[in-house]
Amino acid sequence: MKFGDMPDGSAVVRHRIEGGGLIAHILSYGAVLQDLRLENHEPPLVLGFENFAPYLTDSPYFGAIAGRCANRIGDGQFEIDGNHYQVDRNFNGQHHLHGGSSGVGKRNWTVEDVAKDRITLRIDLADGEMGYPGNMTARCTYACLEGGVFDLQIEAVTDAPTLCNFAHHTYWNLDGGANTDDHVLQVDADQMTVVDDGFIPTGESRDVTGTRYDFRKERPIRDDQFIDHNLCLSGTRQGLRRIGLLRSLKSGLAMKMRSTEPGLQVYDGFKLALKPTGLGGRHYGANAGLALEPQIWPDAINHEGFPNAILRPGETYKQHTQFAFSKG
Repeated sequence: MKFGDMPDGSAVVRHRIEGGGLIAHILSYGAVLQDLRLENHEPPLVLGFENFAPYLTDSPYFGAIAGRCANRIGDGQFEIDGNHYQVDRNFNGQHHLHGGSSGVGKRNWTVEDVAKDRITLRIDLADGEMGYPGNMTARCTYACLEGGVFDLQIEAVTDAPTLCNFAHHTYWNLDGGANTDDHVLQVDADQMTVVDDGFIPTGESRDVTGTRYDFRKERPIRDDQFIDHNLCLSGTRQGLRRIGLLRSLKSGLAMKMRSTEPGLQVYDGFKLALKPTGLGGRHYGANAGLALEPQIWPDAINHEGFPNAILRPGETYKQHTQFAFSKG
């Protein structure tokens, strides 16, 4: 069904998929997960808007796919094979964030296929868009699987060497509360990437032992607010494996995370302060939701020893991520 209109007049559509006790609403805009519900659990599991207009003006990437290179690139500059590139500086007027001011999370995707329990969307990116080299085609498939599993798969190909690092940017809240103070988080990461005052990686990855970034055992989110950091899961992309768990002590709902990706960006939403009302008439203030974004480590192209973020002709980028819900 039609959900709204882009500034150029093109229609934004919304599709419903369901399965395994989950009901999801997906927008063509940004390939956004607009709403996600679990049977026998009344509140939405995600932050989002009831109407389209706030997605254009106020959304901090609610439910969107970020890319073609998610997260930050210092000074918006990098080199591939000796060629220098300057991409859009849309973060504090100096750095690059989430693919630029017209990244895929702010574009209208094409819906290629819809079934009862899944949907596939495609976006075509031209050589030179936002400063990136290469024509790229990316596809995102969402599915609601048995056992309360929300499944995400992203694939991409290019005709020239380029950066490729997509991230799903949903903000989670598992109890419908005003914030995530009653949530506990566990992440299978023993290192994190150190950043400067502008949240740009310095190139150092540091042991989390004794720091506020140590989530190897479950602990409350409220203990350490003001987090917007990458936790290092591995040095390379892996097969689909468990990477962590989010749980609400209030509702008893747990979300197990699995992914192929080498990093997990954890952002506790401390900057949220939105005027438009959200799903169910909620007002989203600081820490209203927690973003957990499997991806390649930020600014990887500019730091030796970070995971590879270059996609070349003849290769296929493949990300597989799952969020599995259970109660008790």
